[in-house]
Amino acid sequence: MRSTALLFITALTLSSLSLSSPLAAKEVARPIVAAVAAPGRPAEQVTLDEGRKPADILAFEGLKPGMKAADVMAGAGYYTEIMARVVGPKGHVTAYEPTQFLPTDDKGKAIWTSLVARNPNVTQTAYPFDQFTAAPNSLDFTMLHLSYHDLYWESAQYKVPRTDPDAFVATLFKATKPGGIVAVIDHAALPGDTRATVEKLHRIDPAVVKADFVKAGFVLEAESDVLKVTADDHSKMVFDPSIRGKTDRFALRFRKPKKG
Repeated sequence: MRSTALLFITALTLSSLSLSSPLAAKEVARPIVAAVAAPGRPAEQVTLDEGRKPADILAFEGLKPGMKAADVMAGAGYYTEIMARVVGPKGHVTAYEPTQFLPTDDKGKAIWTSLVARNPNVTQTAYPFDQFTAAPNSLDFTMLHLSYHDLYWESAQYKVPRTDPDAFVATLFKATKPGGIVAVIDHAALPGDTRATVEKLHRIDPAVVKADFVKAGFVLEAESDVLKVTADDHSKMVFDPSIRGKTDRFALRFRKPKKG
């Protein structure tokens, strides 16, 4: 039964890729599909796969075995674990988490203890929300999943200060190896005042994200509509029960030029 499901997922993933040949697409997709389908991930995370389409997303974004990767604002480690399985023992995933968001309850701590035990190629690193840092030229791949908009958010309740997105992206640019990739998936918003929109809806206009990354030196290499939901009401907050998990999301692939 699992073999049949794996073949079905592979077919869907290959159909979503736009690589130069079917063989190239197959080679990219195979370890990703296997990582998503293999047993061992928490059941509550597996149930999110249908809406998040991780195999399609990671194949589109270009994650490969052996990469040194980062999952920034990793939350409960949904993408951290899948990415760790893809990059394998010759690769590594650093889960960067703001100190303000680190779990303080036993359940939250246990989630990460178990994740790291299952995936010894994962390291969890904490940083103050507005002071992200990573070693220069250390990352082949970075995942920003439903988190980039938070750089335009501030909260006294959660002790999140006003943050400079430009400074974050500049640091990430330095940390990315020449030719490295940054994947950005986020909730789509209509054009408007970015900070006001994020505060009210936790959405962001994809044009803002593109402009921020291009300004820092990244090249927008491709975008995918695999997570597009035309029926989404963009005036609703993403946590609204009527749309939670079913929002219109954009997927972007940025690359740091190899030269220049």
